[in-house]
Amino acid sequence: MPQIFRPSSNTIARVTIVAVILLLVSTLGLAYIMDRGPWITSVRFAPEQPVPFSHKHHVKDDGIDCRYCHTSVENSSFAGLPPTEICMTCHSQIWNNASVTQPIRDSWASGKSIEWVRVHKLPDFVYFNHSIHINKGIGCSACHGQVDEMPLMYKVNTLNMNWCLNCHRDPAKFIRPKSEVFNVDYVYPANQAELGAKLVKEYHVQSLTDCVTCHR
Repeated sequence: MPQIFRPSSNTIARVTIVAVILLLVSTLGLAYIMDRGPWITSVRFAPEQPVPFSHKHHVKDDGIDCRYCHTSVENSSFAGLPPTEICMTCHSQIWNNASVTQPIRDSWASGKSIEWVRVHKLPDFVYFNHSIHINKGIGCSACHGQVDEMPLMYKVNTLNMNWCLNCHRDPAKFIRPKSEVFNVDYVYPANQAELGAKLVKEYHVQSLTDCVTCHR
C-alpha cells in the first residue's frame, strides 16, 4: 500500500498547530492591549474644547485653587463647571480683547453657557460622589493627576472598575490629610502605611467593594 502522507507531514502539522496557538495568543493579547489602550480609555487624550483652557497657566502660574472654579466639589456629587461669570471675573479686565477668550465674551453677552467637552466621564450606570471622596481625604491629583502641568486637560487614569477597586480595597495607600486634598504637589510620605492606617481610622473610611456601592 502506497504511503498516504509524506515524511514532512508531521513537521507541517506541528508547525501549523504552533502557528494557530501563537495566532490565538496574539489575538487575545492584542485585544487586551486595545481594551486598555488610549484609543479606548482616552488616557492622555485632550479633546478639543470651545476655549483652550490651560490648567497649567491658571493653577501653576496664577495659583488659582481648584475650588474657585469647581465650587461644588466639597458638598456635591458633581465637581461643577465654572459659570461664565467666574471666567469674566478676571477676563473682563485681562485678555479682554483676545480672540482666544472670545467664546467667553460671547457666552456672557448671550447668556448661553459654554459647551465644554467632558474629559472625565463615567458610564450612566456608575455612581460617583466627589464630596464623599474629598471629605474622606482623597486628593484631586489622586484621580486627575498633575493638572498644574497640563496645558490642555486630559485623563491620566482609566477610571475603569479595576482601577477604582485598587483604592477601595486598600484606601490607606491613597488617603492623605484633609488639609492636603487640594494640594496638587502633594507627595505621599515614606510612612504612608502608618499614616494611612491612622487617617482611615480617624476619617471612618470603609473599604467598600460591594457592587451596590457604585452600581445603584
